[in-house]
Amino acid sequence: MKAAVYREHDKDPRKVVKIEEIDIPKIGPNEVLVKVEAAAYNYNDLWGIWGHPIKIPLPHISGSDAAGTVEEVGEDVVHVKVGDRVTIHPNLTCRVCYECTSGREYDCQDRKVWGFQTGPLWGGYAQYTRMPEVNVVKLPANIAFTDAAAITMVGMTAWHMLVTRADIRPGQTVLIMGGGSGMGIAGIQIAKLFNCTVIATAGNKDKMDKCVELGADYAVNHREPNWYKEVKKFTRGEGVDVVFEHIGKSVFPQEVSLLKMGGTLVSTGATTGYDSSIDLRYLFFRGINLLGATQGTRAGLEEVIRWVSKGKIKAVIDTVLPFSNMVDGHIKMADSQLFGKIVTTPHRL
Repeated sequence: MKAAVYREHDKDPRKVVKIEEIDIPKIGPNEVLVKVEAAAYNYNDLWGIWGHPIKIPLPHISGSDAAGTVEEVGEDVVHVKVGDRVTIHPNLTCRVCYECTSGREYDCQDRKVWGFQTGPLWGGYAQYTRMPEVNVVKLPANIAFTDAAAITMVGMTAWHMLVTRADIRPGQTVLIMGGGSGMGIAGIQIAKLFNCTVIATAGNKDKMDKCVELGADYAVNHREPNWYKEVKKFTRGEGVDVVFEHIGKSVFPQEVSLLKMGGTLVSTGATTGYDSSIDLRYLFFRGINLLGATQGTRAGLEEVIRWVSKGKIKAVIDTVLPFSNMVDGHIKMADSQLFGKIVTTPHRL
């Protein structure tokens, strides 16, 4: 089979990511073989190629978002059969520890993000991949493989952030940072699903307009130095109930200042840097909640897929690339010149 492999790290993906011919993976008794019809890009692909912030196994196949058709099942597989259309839950956990069995699989000490921390040679940028049965979720017939790949990781993570961790309620005001990213696009739609007032941020006017078209009530440019003052205007000085955060250092202090009494900031990333600071007076005088979140549960992913099948959450795709040109997606993602997700199709060269 063909796969996008890199055997060393470099800041320029074009220097290291190559389409190679490798063996189709062999499955275990509790695993299924999936023919990958579509795979979407995430920022962790770049981290893997760069070799930081964590070390990963080499040689490596990236790709934590994939959807396709089951080609083969192991002898102990019960709930999945050959021919099933599936998407992949990329949160690999032990399934037996206290955290896993209490519904907190995202806190499992043995958790790994498939396609990022796994390997060698195990990810979604390949024509076939193997997965434990428990990590594949069946797709309704009305969801395209490209849409499934584009919404799986971001949809599951956004659901976990807003619904599981922040416990959003109808009528709240939710600030979605980076509304033009895959994460932000999912966050906007989930918040509107709960009838919240949504303020989205984006890096330019075009993306701001698209956020409003997607359902945001207001949009501001987070690259402007006084962007947070614009948010305050939209809330008539009251602030917001929930901040959906994944940008990090460059905006974190301002986000905290925007929370109203008892408000919640939930964070799942820090693309502009980790070492931020806050005015602690906001923490204790306003009684705010600072929460972390990463990935999500299989149940959360199934909720997202259900709402996608009903047309209430939509996958937004910026670009679909043939597999032979898939490295162009890494370059485009690094430049942040996109609205929505980039997807590649491993069987279309």
